[in-house]
Amino acid sequence: MPAGHSTGRSRRNGPRARRRAERRKRLRRTLLLGSAALVAVSATAYALVPQDESAAAAGGRAAVQPEPQDGESADGAGNPVPNGGQQSPSPSPSSAAPSQKPSGTPSGAATPARPGVFTGSTTGGAAKGKGPALRWRIEVEEGSGVDPESAARSVEAILSDPRGWTRDPAYGFQLVGAGQPVDFTVKIATPTTTDRLCDVVTPELIGETNCRAGHTVVVNLKRWQEGSPQFNGPVEEYRALIVNHEVGHEIGREHESCPAPGKPAPAMMQQIKGLNGCKANAWPYDANGTYLSGPRVP
Repeated sequence: MPAGHSTGRSRRNGPRARRRAERRKRLRRTLLLGSAALVAVSATAYALVPQDESAAAAGGRAAVQPEPQDGESADGAGNPVPNGGQQSPSPSPSSAAPSQKPSGTPSGAATPARPGVFTGSTTGGAAKGKGPALRWRIEVEEGSGVDPESAARSVEAILSDPRGWTRDPAYGFQLVGAGQPVDFTVKIATPTTTDRLCDVVTPELIGETNCRAGHTVVVNLKRWQEGSPQFNGPVEEYRALIVNHEVGHEIGREHESCPAPGKPAPAMMQQIKGLNGCKANAWPYDANGTYLSGPRVP
């Protein structure tokens, strides 16, 4: 082989050839890395788009609250609030207190703040009637919704009415203030407390009746507020019947019955048990001063 010449294999394996081959390898690696990066970016973009759409949908749901149902409204968190849309505020520890029913609530169903605990009236009054005055005070069970001062004035008006017991000159009554000694007490109590104080055991009278226990006139709150289904008249008249009947026992009167059909029922008749043909009546005397009596009950 002449000097200065090389074969084809020598040219392919020479330094220049090797440099060109190295450049081609680097170019191929660059292209492959670029393609891989492009694929990775595309996959990332594909994964991010649905996530962003989900976040937007969730944001839309948070902004639009569901329609409240009939008779309800929604609070600030979108939760339904019952009772016609009136949201109950969260009571602070200092303002929390047991609820009480207002005065005049029917059925005597008030929930006492402290069952069996009574608040007495504080006002006093002048003696009523010509006889020796029996001193008395009213006490109202806590939570009953009855104001003791107003109730005391109502009972005082009943006891001093000319159709009441003071029509007889042998009797007299006086409302006394707090701390004064009394001859008897008038208690207005819920039905449950009344049953306990009166020791009611007759099934049909449980929760329904009034009584006198010792020197305590116990007035059933239900009867004070509603009257009686047997009494045809305003509730104020039935209150007079309760007071006149039970105070009648305090002054020594016994039960009486209907004298004849169509006649006024005696105040000392147990009218809540039925009238037996008599007409409902709240007073011991009529307007003319006649005592409305009936046969004594054995």
